[in-house]
Amino acid sequence: MSGHHGLLRAFARGRMLLCFFTAMLLPAGKALAGEKDPLAVIELGMASEWGLNGSGPSFGPTAAVEFTPIKNWLVIEPGIQTLFRRGQTEWDTSFVFKKPFDLTPTVEFEPGMGPVWMHMVGSGRTTIGAEVVAEFMFWPTPDRKFGWFIEPSYTYAFSNGHEQSLGVSIGLLIPIR
Repeated sequence: MSGHHGLLRAFARGRMLLCFFTAMLLPAGKALAGEKDPLAVIELGMASEWGLNGSGPSFGPTAAVEFTPIKNWLVIEPGIQTLFRRGQTEWDTSFVFKKPFDLTPTVEFEPGMGPVWMHMVGSGRTTIGAEVVAEFMFWPTPDRKFGWFIEPSYTYAFSNGHEQSLGVSIGLLIPIR
């Protein structure tokens, strides 16, 4: 039963982190009220990851908030994900810097990279690493009221063993205006 309490505590911490980043952005919304671009975009979805060092696949939920401090030049995306694998739970927190490209009025491409913090709940092991992503965002209408994304990624851990993994996340885009 204590494993469930640990998972609930970890989920609450991750949710608090996501709420913190969202709250940081809300005051800026009043200054940008005249613009049609969203203040931030919430990403909610599912993630999967495959260890290249033989650790096997893992799956779980993912959440992120992305905001654009420099239009057409910089997107910052803090995010969290929980990955479940046989007998193991991993919490990842990332802070990715991306460059946005509008491919069409309804399709965006955002390559980027940034640091990632990985914590294994069962063993208590914590690792720092780097993540490279290539996110595609699809907006069904030009006014971008909602959308979906797919984000392939590569993660490299700086710890002993230098674990590497390939992953993909897919989910919904919810703009905050």
